[in-house]
Parts: sequence; C-alpha cells; structure tokens
Amino acid sequence: VLRSLGIPTRVITNFNSAHDRNINLSIDKYVDISGKTLHLTEDSVWNFHVWNESWFIRRDLGSFYDGWQVLDATPQERSKGIYQCGPVSTRAIKEGDVNLDYDSSFVFAAVNADYVTWICYSNKRKERIYSDTRKIGKFISTKAVGTNSRVDVTANYKYPEVKEISFKISYSQYKNSLMDDRKILVTAV
Repeated sequence: VLRSLGIPTRVITNFNSAHDRNINLSIDKYVDISGKTLHLTEDSVWNFHVWNESWFIRRDLGSFYDGWQVLDATPQERSKGIYQCGPVSTRAIKEGDVNLDYDSSFVFAAVNADYVTWICYSNKRKERIYSDTRKIGKFISTKAVGTNSRVDVTANYKYPEVKEISFKISYSQYKNSLMDDRKILVTAV
C-alpha cells in the first residue's frame, strides 16, 4: 500500500528476533538448580520475524530521525491500547533511544536484547548465571533491488558487536599492566 502511494518501502527480516513481553530490554530464561527450565516469563526468541521499513521525514521527532522507519503489520503486543507497532526510526533503534513513542523499546529489544539466564533457588532468591549480548538480532536483511540477493542492513539497527576477550590475570598483573600503559603513553608524548 505504501509503495502505491509513492513511499519507499521494503521488507526486513530479523533472525533470532527477541519478543520482550515485559519491555525490560532482556530476554530472561529461568532454570531451577537442576537446570530444568521454569516457565516464569513470556519472553521468547523467534527464529525470525519480518516487518516493513518505509522512508519518512519525522517532523514529530526532528530530522535526526528521518529515514527508514519500522512498521510491523503483525504486532504481537498492544501499544497505547491497540495492536500496532511503529513507525520507529531505525536511527533511534541504533542509538538506543528507547523512550521515544511508537514502540522504540520493543523494536530495540527485538534486535538488541540481552539473553539472560537466571537460576532460581528454593528460597525465592535468583542469580544471574549467564548473559549473551550477541545472540539477538542476527543477519537483519532485505532483498536487493532488481535481484534476488540478500542485503544485510544490520548496521542500520545496531553497532558492531564488541568482541569480548576472556582471560584471567592476577590483580597485581592487572595493576602492573596499567603502569606499563602509562609508561607507553608518556613515552609516546
């Protein structure tokens, strides 16, 4: 419909798409002490989810947010009392502006939520035991114009994931490495 009105529009597919029911920007999984999944949340991760993007000027938000806007024709949650989603600026999603109108927090979570596993103890205490910051929002794609090729538009939605380098050193080694860094900095000046 939007294309017939002359509005540029394209279909977007998000793989490992988060469905954050409580809008806390994380997908929470709960397990008991034996590792059995407890169904304490309605959060989920879908293999993929599809929505549309259309090119709009955003006079309501300012020119910073002009450009591609997310519109979901199949919203799963109520927004302001009705089933709707968008228009959400992809720029707002990338910048983490989750407090804007039109479901920016929901779309942000769909592409960038943390996947967090909690262990629940019998005394109602819970402890975070795992957090994956890179699982959600993979290969966000659209179809290329004039061909059947895939165009990766992930960079429109989020900054590149930072590689975490895991290593263990003693505190004194860490402290000494800071001193070495200072020496290098002073030498370089």
